[in-house]
Amino acid sequence: MHNLWQLFLMFVKVNLLTTSGPASVGLLYKEAVGNLMDESQFVEAVGFSSVLPGSDALQLAMFVGYSAGGIPGALVALMGSILPPTVIMLLIVSALKFVSGEVWVGNFVRGLTPAVAVLMVLVAVKIFRGESGTPIGLFTVLIGAGSLAALLLKAPAPLVLLAAGILGIIFLR
Repeated sequence: MHNLWQLFLMFVKVNLLTTSGPASVGLLYKEAVGNLMDESQFVEAVGFSSVLPGSDALQLAMFVGYSAGGIPGALVALMGSILPPTVIMLLIVSALKFVSGEVWVGNFVRGLTPAVAVLMVLVAVKIFRGESGTPIGLFTVLIGAGSLAALLLKAPAPLVLLAAGILGIIFLR
């Protein structure tokens, strides 16, 4: 029982001190390797959790928890990973409920909108410049232009993404 409590506290700590799945891997490595598993097991856990669909961080937590304490360990690690962001989100939502009618909140969101749009444009520019490591060719530009046209014509975004992916499989070998 003491081991499960330590496992829970370790995952609470990791999820309070890091803000995303990939960022948590380094801290989790420091906490888990040598204490709960060896380095090769951890590398296997990271690789395995990256291949499966879903949240890498939660899958990695369950893998490490399972290695440390079987199914109870996996459940405890999962709870330790889910609890901090859930409590933080509940606190934020509660605070936003009190200020939701305030004019400054709407202005804040309206101020965020152009910044988010510019951020998305900068990512697109980096991709089309080839800074992502992927070469940009004629078919890439055509898929991008076709996707833009389809979205401007109000095509459902998931279908546009699916079609672009299929075209990528066919034309970008």
